[in-house]
Amino acid sequence: MSTNSSRLSVVVPALLIAFLGSGSSYAKQASRASARDSSGLTVVIDAGHGGHDRGGIPGQRIAEKDMTLDVAQRLRNVLAASGYRVVMTRDSDVFVPLGTRVAIANSYSNAIFVCIHFNATGRAGASGIETYFYTRDSLPLASAIHYYVTGGAPSANRGVRRRGYYVLRKTAIPAVLVECGFLTNPTEGAYAQTASYRQKLADEIAAGVRGRNSVGGSLSTTRVATSESIPMQPYIDQTKVASSERRSKSKRSHKKSAKKKKSSSKPAGSEEASAH
Repeated sequence: MSTNSSRLSVVVPALLIAFLGSGSSYAKQASRASARDSSGLTVVIDAGHGGHDRGGIPGQRIAEKDMTLDVAQRLRNVLAASGYRVVMTRDSDVFVPLGTRVAIANSYSNAIFVCIHFNATGRAGASGIETYFYTRDSLPLASAIHYYVTGGAPSANRGVRRRGYYVLRKTAIPAVLVECGFLTNPTEGAYAQTASYRQKLADEIAAGVRGRNSVGGSLSTTRVATSESIPMQPYIDQTKVASSERRSKSKRSHKKSAKKKKSSSKPAGSEEASAH
């Protein structure tokens, strides 16, 4: 075993224990404050990927579809125990089209939609947790969930982001997508493969669901959640970035096409001239 591997085997359990021990007071406070709001609310839980769709990137060792399903099932159990009505878009290793996931969510009026994912990239050093939303009425839910999940996680806080993912853009109810860390990062991949860490993720997401109505309208400097206020998170609007990227790609493609056309065009009679 290499020195780096030895260090990792010591560091990961230590950080994991710290994560599991933190945030519990936050969750208890939110649970007490919002226990009554579970009545009549449906939580639609969407475990990302499934079936032939493993998720992640080609050659990825840890299948994202397995991690998302496990966290989703644990989240279902926690929320059901708190009195929420829970609906799963998938409860086994099956492929569910995005349109079907959205249709399930939109079939409930008094509901919220929570989509579980893990990140992946070719750069092993990339790490952290990020939470996505699209509509303005989804921001309090995104803020609360992100606040709790990142509150004690031994991972970088990559922030709350507004982006037009299909399952967020097409749902008619408050909807969020949580990226619970990078499976391609050795440390975060090791976390994700432990049942205790996946349970902790489920517990913190559930705390965010319970605390969504306690999100304040302004940013707070305190990291301690109270029954009255959970700070609204700042967010990065990536919808405009994506739009400008598409325009830029379109312009580059148009220029490339024009250049190719110009270089391949020949003056009149050139083919006949070359035949002699």
